[in-house]
Amino acid sequence: MLEVTRELARFVNDLEFENIPTEVIDRAKILMRDFIGIGIRARHEADSTLAMMRATEILGADGGACGVFGDSRWFSPAAAALINGALGHSLDFDDTHAEAALHPSAVVIPAAFAAAQLPGASGKEVITAIVAGYEVVCRLGQAVGPDDHYKRGYHPTATCGVFGAAVAAGKVMGLSAEEIESALGIALSQASGTMQFVENGAWTMRYQVGNSAKSGLVAASFAREGFVGATHPIEGKYGFLRAYAPSPNVTKVVAAVGTIWETMNIAVKPYPGCRLAHSGVDAIIEMKREHGFEPKDIASVDIGLVGLAYDLTGTPQAQKRTPDNLVDAQFSMHFQAAIAIQHGRIHWDDFSRLLRDETTSALMRKINVTRRTDITGDDWSKFCANVSIDLKDGRQITRQIHLPKGEFGNFLTNFELRAKFRSLVTPCIGYASEIALCDLIMNFENETVDKLFHETLPTPGMVMAGED
Repeated sequence: MLEVTRELARFVNDLEFENIPTEVIDRAKILMRDFIGIGIRARHEADSTLAMMRATEILGADGGACGVFGDSRWFSPAAAALINGALGHSLDFDDTHAEAALHPSAVVIPAAFAAAQLPGASGKEVITAIVAGYEVVCRLGQAVGPDDHYKRGYHPTATCGVFGAAVAAGKVMGLSAEEIESALGIALSQASGTMQFVENGAWTMRYQVGNSAKSGLVAASFAREGFVGATHPIEGKYGFLRAYAPSPNVTKVVAAVGTIWETMNIAVKPYPGCRLAHSGVDAIIEMKREHGFEPKDIASVDIGLVGLAYDLTGTPQAQKRTPDNLVDAQFSMHFQAAIAIQHGRIHWDDFSRLLRDETTSALMRKINVTRRTDITGDDWSKFCANVSIDLKDGRQITRQIHLPKGEFGNFLTNFELRAKFRSLVTPCIGYASEIALCDLIMNFENETVDKLFHETLPTPGMVMAGED
């Protein structure tokens, strides 16, 4: 049996900041900045935040030593990991890994930061831990076979995420290779999360991601104190891959680990909403820029999607045309396409602003999404979208996009990355603090965790969800 758990644990234990390629460190800081910006905005605006913060208070989880991005209070380590994970996934604007079909930062970063605030870890140690977590969670997501995992009803960010969170927290804590193995064994007992939230737009999508961040922190903490976890938790007879996947590829867990850096394959979203809809959005934005059409010019729109993209964002069509809440809208190709037709871009504010908008609703009724079965064999085929727009003047314009903006090879420019962060953060903490926070994150190897959280504090006098 290939002992991939042991090999992963050794890789994590041996990983040092100085041995990580510069471009990987730079990418990790870009991803960290992106996630923190999303978390700050979600602390102020996400519709599920009020209930989550009040429940946290009732459970007595506030008043600890760990921070929540954008909040002036302190929380227990477990609560901070859970809240930051849930907030970071609340806007569905957080980064993705295409082949693993999951959101790495939402589970890895909250666990690393919660662990880091206990001993006061350095910026270098936190960055190293985050890279370790990325490498583990992305490899597990590929090994489990994300399409099959999804079809069985699992939410890969949550199920695979607990292992990345355990590794990130354990690395910050300085666990030995044997202790990291044990932490992964404990994490196995907490690997959970399903896609059932799609049916009614439930907030459990956010909760279960935060719960995996928290559970990874718990697993590392138990292992540090000598608690014994299951052996071979990834590859064993009753381990994660065999229990959660019909046809896993075990070798993908450790293939070229430390040589090929999956961190570089993590994409930053240019728009909120399900990543699998973004090729369709890109196509519409390109065509609008070239042809200058307006909503009144549209006769009909046909969008062809492949496999899981169609399953998650295109059907049932009646529901996707009439999203009832923000999560529904985030998983609606029709809604995202309608925004792109109107504005030639999508901002976070558009989701709440246009959910009940008459022009948006009228456009969604003109949009038809179909399943494409004729596109196979390409590494990016699952992202492929073919968009055909019939205009009232008789013209038909078409566009096919394989590689959505934000992926490796089509990554966002520095200007676009900076603009996204600024648009999310400035309304919450102010212009000067946004600049200071951005500079701090991009120089984080020379900074401290506590200083970072101080820079995320809200503008004085601002009342946030969950506060009187």
